[in-house]
Amino acid sequence: MIVVADSSPLNYLIRLGYIGVAPQLFDALAIPPAVVREMSTTSTPAIVREFLARPPNWLTVVIPHSVLVLPGLGRGEVEAISLVRQVDASAILMDDLDGRRAARSLRIPVFGTIGVLEAAANKRLVDLNVAFQRLRETDFRIPGEFLDERLRLFRSRSTPDS
Repeated sequence: MIVVADSSPLNYLIRLGYIGVAPQLFDALAIPPAVVREMSTTSTPAIVREFLARPPNWLTVVIPHSVLVLPGLGRGEVEAISLVRQVDASAILMDDLDGRRAARSLRIPVFGTIGVLEAAANKRLVDLNVAFQRLRETDFRIPGEFLDERLRLFRSRSTPDS
């Protein structure tokens, strides 16, 4: 499965120490130049900038041939959504709510940071409780109650019936 990523999921996976699950979940990851620029600013954590300075071979930067007009979205979201069909991606990794809505309106499957962590936990690549705890310790904006509910759902699905 090839996926295109916006900056937020990559940023958090790198910061949480879980970027290594990406090549175990996806065959390849593509990002547009705008995402590289967003993740290379001085306000971006050093660990993220260092990762981008030496990207692994499963992460490629691809310039979109054409860029959609998607009002209200940032350049990273627009370029990422525009890139999906060009690279024949199966999905997009994006946390931004407006970006997710725009992608879904174009019938593009969307996964966010939480979805990637849950997929990794389903394959037993991460402990979801630990991953969510680490996520809570960052500036990721999501209610703790939502993470609690996702963890309950995960546990109920992964617990064998008695």
